[in-house]
Amino acid sequence: MDFCCAILAGILELAFPIAVNQVIDRIMPQNNFRYVLLASLGLLIFYMINTVLQYIVVYFGHVLGVNIETDMRNELFNHLQHQSFEYYDNRKTGKLISRLTTDLFEISEVAHHGPEDVFITIMTLVGAFLLMLQMHVQLAFATFSMVPLIMFALVFFNQKMTKVNTTIYENLGNFNAGVEAAVGGIRVTQSFANEPFEKDRFRLLSEGYRQAKIIFYKMMAVSSSYNYFMIRLINLFALIFGAYYTIKGELTYGQFVGFILLSNVFVRPIEKVNTMIESYPKGIAGFKRLTEELDKKPTIVDAPNAVAVDHLKGEIVYEDVSFAYEDHTKVLNHLSLKIRAGETIAFVGQSGSGKTTLCNLLPRFYEATGGKITIDGMNIKEMTLSSLRHQIGTVQQDVFLFPGTIRENIAYGKLDATEAEIVQAVKLAHLENVINQMEAGLDTVVGERGVKLSGGQKQRVAIARMFLKNPPILILDEATSALDTETETVIQESLHSLAQGRTTLIIAHRLATIKHATRIVVMSDQGILEEGTHASLMAKHGAYRKLYDAQFHEENTESFLD
Repeated sequence: MDFCCAILAGILELAFPIAVNQVIDRIMPQNNFRYVLLASLGLLIFYMINTVLQYIVVYFGHVLGVNIETDMRNELFNHLQHQSFEYYDNRKTGKLISRLTTDLFEISEVAHHGPEDVFITIMTLVGAFLLMLQMHVQLAFATFSMVPLIMFALVFFNQKMTKVNTTIYENLGNFNAGVEAAVGGIRVTQSFANEPFEKDRFRLLSEGYRQAKIIFYKMMAVSSSYNYFMIRLINLFALIFGAYYTIKGELTYGQFVGFILLSNVFVRPIEKVNTMIESYPKGIAGFKRLTEELDKKPTIVDAPNAVAVDHLKGEIVYEDVSFAYEDHTKVLNHLSLKIRAGETIAFVGQSGSGKTTLCNLLPRFYEATGGKITIDGMNIKEMTLSSLRHQIGTVQQDVFLFPGTIRENIAYGKLDATEAEIVQAVKLAHLENVINQMEAGLDTVVGERGVKLSGGQKQRVAIARMFLKNPPILILDEATSALDTETETVIQESLHSLAQGRTTLIIAHRLATIKHATRIVVMSDQGILEEGTHASLMAKHGAYRKLYDAQFHEENTESFLD
C-alpha cells in the first residue's frame, strides 16, 4: 500500500506541469475565467488526493520501518540468547547494546524508504524526461545533461560515507561500552576517588565518536553542495534554453512555463538523492554489522537427533575430557571422573586448575574440545540444551539479581510458580526472617544487580530461586567464599538443605566447609592429583593436606590479629 501510494503521488506530481501548460495555451486564450476555475478545481482535487497519499506514505511507511526494526531486533536478541559463554567472554556489553539499538534504527530507515525512493526517483526522472521530449527534444537533452554528473557523485560519495559510517558505529559501540562500564563501576570509581581519570577516559571516547561524526558531515556537506550546484544548473539550463527556443518560436509560452515546472519536478527526486546519500550509508553500514553478527553461528547447539530429558538421576561421567579456549589456552587435558547419583563432590585446588571450567562443561556453557560427558549413561550432546539445563542448577559466588522485586527474582527459578511455592522456597533458603524485617516484604525492590541487599541476602535469594527450580543436579561455585563467618554458617545450612537428595558439585575455597562431602577432588593444571574423603586425604599427607594446613594456618593468623 505504501509503495503503490508513493507511485501514484509521483505520477500526480507529473500531471501539474501538463495542466498548467494546457491552461496557458488552450484555456486562457478563450478569455473565459470559468474554465480557469474549473481547471483549478480539478487541480485542487488532485492535491487533495495527493495529500491523502502523502499521509499514507509517511505514516504507514514509518510503521513498516518500525516493524522491520522490531523483527530484526527480536531476531538479533534471540541470536544473542543462544551464544555460548565464550562468545560473551570476548564481547563488550555496550557494543552489543549499540547493535540492538542504533544500528537497527538506521537499517529500518533505509529498508522502508530505500526501495520506494529509488523507484520513485527513477520513475519521476524517466516520466519527466519523456514529457520534456514531447515538448522539445533538444531542450530535454540539454536539461538532462547534468544527471550523469549527479549520479557519479552519488556513487562516489556513497562509498566514502559508508566507510566513514562503519567507523562511526565502531566508535559508538566503544562509547556505549565505556558508558556502561563507567556507570556500572561508579562505586569503585568513587571509592578510589578516580572521577578525574574516568572523566578523561570518557572525554577520549566522546572525542573519538565526535571526530568520526565530523568527518561524515564534512563528506555530506561536500556531497550536498555539489548536488545543489548541479541541480541549480539544471534549472538554469531549462530557463536559458527554454527562453531561447521560445523566442525562436519553437515553444509556446504554455510549453515554456510547463517545461520550467517539469524541470522542478525533474530535480525534486535528485534532491531526494541527497537524503539518500546521508541515510543509505548509515543503513548499509548497520546492515553489514547486523549480518556480521548473525553470521556468527552459536558454537553450542542441539544435535539433529537431540532428545528432551524429563528427569535425570544424576550419575555423571567425565570420560577423557579436554578443553581449550579459542586462543588454544589449555585448561583441561584428558580428564576422567565418575560421580554417582546423589554424591556431593567438592573440587579444590589453586586458581586456574580448571575447577569452574569442569563444572561449566556439564550444562554445556562451554563445549568440551575432546572426550565426552554422560549423565545417566547418556551423552549430554544427545540431550536438548533446554532440557539439560533444566536439570542442572547453579549457585555462584557473584549472584546476579535482575532489577525488580525479591519475589520476581525468586520466581525466575520457576516462572509459573504459585505464591505458596515461593513462600516455601523462602523458608527453605532461611530467608524468612530477612523478608519479615523488610517493610515491603517479598515486594522489596532489590535495585540494580541487587545493590540494596547484602551479600548474604543476595545468596539466599539465589538459593531460594534454586529451591524453586528443584533440579536433580546442583553446582555450587564458591557460593560462600565472599561472606563473613556468621553469614556463611547460615548460608551453609541453606546449601546443605538444598543439596539433600541431589548430585552436588561444589567448587570450594574454604576447605572447612566441605568436610561433609562424599568425595573431595584435588585439581591442578596437571589434572586430578588425588581424591577421597576429608579424613582419608588428611591421612595421606598429600596435596590436600598441604592446602588445608596452609589455609588453617592463615585463618589462625587472621583470628590472632583480630
